[in-house]
Amino acid sequence: MKKFLFIGGAVCLLLGAVAAIYISPAFSSRPIVEAEHELFVPTGSDYDALLTLLGEEGDIITDLARFERVASLKGLHKSVRPGRYLLREGMSAAEVVGTLRGGMQTPVRLTFNNIRTLPQLAGRLAEQIEPDSLTLLNHLTSPEVAAKYGFTTEELIGMFLPNTYEVWWTITPEGLTDRMKKEYDNFWNEERKAKLERTGLTQKEVSTLASIICEETQMGDEMPTMAGVYINRLRRGMLLQADPTVKFALGDFTLRRILNRHLEVDSPYNTYKYAGLPPSPICMPSIRGIEAVLNYKESNYLYFCAKEDFSGYHNFARTLSEHNRNARRYAAALNRAGIR
Repeated sequence: MKKFLFIGGAVCLLLGAVAAIYISPAFSSRPIVEAEHELFVPTGSDYDALLTLLGEEGDIITDLARFERVASLKGLHKSVRPGRYLLREGMSAAEVVGTLRGGMQTPVRLTFNNIRTLPQLAGRLAEQIEPDSLTLLNHLTSPEVAAKYGFTTEELIGMFLPNTYEVWWTITPEGLTDRMKKEYDNFWNEERKAKLERTGLTQKEVSTLASIICEETQMGDEMPTMAGVYINRLRRGMLLQADPTVKFALGDFTLRRILNRHLEVDSPYNTYKYAGLPPSPICMPSIRGIEAVLNYKESNYLYFCAKEDFSGYHNFARTLSEHNRNARRYAAALNRAGIR
């Protein structure tokens, strides 16, 4: 009996010694990451999947066996948390395991701008966060989702303010739209709401008008003047006659010249046919465009036309005859350039 107790005690001491070696600072604190690296652990990943990911990154995790031993002792194999993890140069097995076990994600900087459609937005988002483009698109084009935030599906693109946001890589489509609505509400602070009264427009109408201006010009210094022209026309009950709305109605933003036949398209977005603003934005309006509408420049201008020097700027006019002269000069320049 004493012999068995002695043997059992020896085994326990041996196991304890081995465990002590494995969890000792000397063992677990040795660096196993030789260069900074982003590790993306998909939702639903188990421990085997995590090991596969780390195994594929053998040039980063230099001692996978050491990692496994520390992970086993700390219970990482029981629960793997998805996310984007930044593995820094010189991290030890204990640090890597602690980061993963604690779910200490590093957020991504989610950026989007120059977006025209929800499919394009879904694709841009999917490049930066975990949900795929189809999942995102199905969410963004759901009437129920749009209604939850007080929009129609067509209007929803106006809720997204182009900027850079910090989010978790694992953010869900629902979490994303919740965040964007919060950012939208924060944007419309008391100062901007006060300016809104001056325009006579609603928040959604400002976004729609801003989207037209963003398609008309990239010149920020003339945006407030252009906004003033459109507001003047709206107040007089004049057709907006905005070429970008015709391109949107036709579904062709590549058109370089709007011809009379293009103006015949029967669509509520054709502002040559239908008075007032179109039903929704024709692209995701920029913050600069929205600010231009809120801070529109008062003038007597009722018309504008692209300058014949193709500088991107516009000639503004108070009368139709003045505008027609500007338009003829621009048309002549298009003809000389062979743009038909």
